[in-house]
Parts: sequence; structure tokens; C-alpha cells
Amino acid sequence: MSDPESVIVEEGQNESGRREYVLGAALETFARYGYRKASMDDVARAAGISRPGLYFLFTSKQNLFRAAVTHALNSDVDAAKRSLADSKRPLRDRLIEAFDLWTGRYIGPMAKEVAILIETNPELLGPIVIDYPKRFLEMVTAAIAADLPSERAGMAEDMARTLLSTAGGIKHEATTREEFVARMTIGVDLFMSALNCGIRHAHS
Repeated sequence: MSDPESVIVEEGQNESGRREYVLGAALETFARYGYRKASMDDVARAAGISRPGLYFLFTSKQNLFRAAVTHALNSDVDAAKRSLADSKRPLRDRLIEAFDLWTGRYIGPMAKEVAILIETNPELLGPIVIDYPKRFLEMVTAAIAADLPSERAGMAEDMARTLLSTAGGIKHEATTREEFVARMTIGVDLFMSALNCGIRHAHS
């Protein structure tokens, strides 16, 4: 019988692709069992890789956990960045999509467990728990500032923080990603209405 790790390689995954697959399986495993109860054997089974193969990629459970969370957060930041940077689209649409990619995707049974896992293990993750939200805030701030008259650009960060607080509140109440998007859309529409009204008053 062939080794599971060999099967993955034979199916055409390169080293980078295999590592990415293992990180996804690890995050789901940690979310399902919790960091302390999940074992490297659990992750290896979920990823279809041998235990020695897993330790070859990651020397400890803590290193694997950090790598899995960092990979997930990097993916979120990159996706949100691409959405916000698409200046051909209305700011409203970009904000709704970015918040869905950053927050909405963590709503739902397993997704919510991943969010809780990240939020409740700061001692294992170190500064990334603070760094990634800060990066997202900076991206939202920049997108809003670019859409404001220069004399009002200084308000962009406060506006971005308000939207982040709104998203955080909806996240804890919404039971599905669809509900999050629907309610966040209302929040962004109210925000855009107030923003446009303020711009009109400033120029009247």
C-alpha cells in the first residue's frame, strides 16, 4: 500500500501546493478539536500525509498552528486588498466585498470555530493577531480616503474604524454569511449616504 504522502505528490501537487493543502487541513482540524486537543496525528490524517511527512514540513504543533493561521489571514488580506484596489468599481461595492472576504467568510458552523480559534489563542500567535486587523484597517482607510475630497481625507480612518466596528457587531449576531452580507450592505449604504451628504454640504 502506498504512503499517503506519496499519493499526494503523485497526484501532481508540488511542494508549495502540498504545503498549502496541509495548512488548510490543519486549520480545520484545530477548529474542530481546539488547539490543545488536536494532535499532529489528527492533522496528518486530515491532510492525507504521513506523520513523519508532516513533521518534515512543520517541526512542532505550535509552528504548524501559526503557519496555518498566518496563511489564512494572508489569504484574507490579499483578497480584500485586490477588491479594494479595483478603483473601476464603486467604493460601496468594494467595501461590501472586502468586509465579506475579511469577516463574512468566518460565519457559519466551522468558519465560526476558526474565528474563535484565532481570537482565543493570542499567546500562541503573537503579534499577528494585532498586525492583520491593522493592515485591513489601513487598506479600508486608504480606499475611503481616495474617494474623499482632499480636505476631508483626514476623516477616513475614523470612518474605516466605524465600519470595522459595525462588521464586528454583525459578525457576532449573524448566523450565516448571507445574513452578514445583507446586514453589512445596509451598514455600508447608510455610511455612503452620510458620506455623500457630507460631501455635498462641504461644497454647498
